[in-house]
Amino acid sequence: MQQIPLAFCMILGTVLAYLAMARVYKRYSYSILIPVLTATTIIIIILSLFHISYDSYMVGGQWISSLLGPSVVALAYPLYNQRRFLLDHLFPILGGVLVGAISGMVTVALLAKAFGIEHSLALALIPKSLTTPVAIEVAKGLGGNASLAVVGVMIAGIFGAIVAPIIFKWLRVHSPIGRGIGLGSASHAIGTAKAAEYGELTFSMSSVTMALSAIIGSVLGPIVVWVFHI
Repeated sequence: MQQIPLAFCMILGTVLAYLAMARVYKRYSYSILIPVLTATTIIIIILSLFHISYDSYMVGGQWISSLLGPSVVALAYPLYNQRRFLLDHLFPILGGVLVGAISGMVTVALLAKAFGIEHSLALALIPKSLTTPVAIEVAKGLGGNASLAVVGVMIAGIFGAIVAPIIFKWLRVHSPIGRGIGLGSASHAIGTAKAAEYGELTFSMSSVTMALSAIIGSVLGPIVVWVFHI
């Protein structure tokens, strides 16, 4: 029975931190202030100050994590609204997704070889641009550490969402297709949340890219490891 109040406090604290940071982000709109980064930082600070263990936090946090599945399914709605556009631009979309998936994994392999990154760490980072559940399974299949894979996914997602506006501005990327594919292939769900700020079409493109990247990445991961002998 003691776990019920603890779970409630953890859920309430997480939601309040996110809502507060969402309001800050809405007011100032600096990429560095994206709620997923600032709210996570605040929660980590609070847990550290009050010496609350990760296991204690996850008594409530697991219920928030369980909402990931329904939230992914909800992405089908904007996809349905943009189905005609997606079909009309099927080949450019598939080409962009394929390039994004390949470049994301190959660059990790090249950097791992160049800097002599430890074997298990390199295998864990290969699927960094895939959505978390898929990245975990791909990392396990490759022989990498699943926990490190989650860290890599979070860093890729947050970093991509922060630098995306700068890259779009420098390279003059104004197309909803280009922006959506870039965010979805490099930064998965966090990038897709950022894509929503550019409109429904960009959001839809990022959603379908995230899904296709997960499928392609599951097949591509072992091939990249084999080719580069990681």
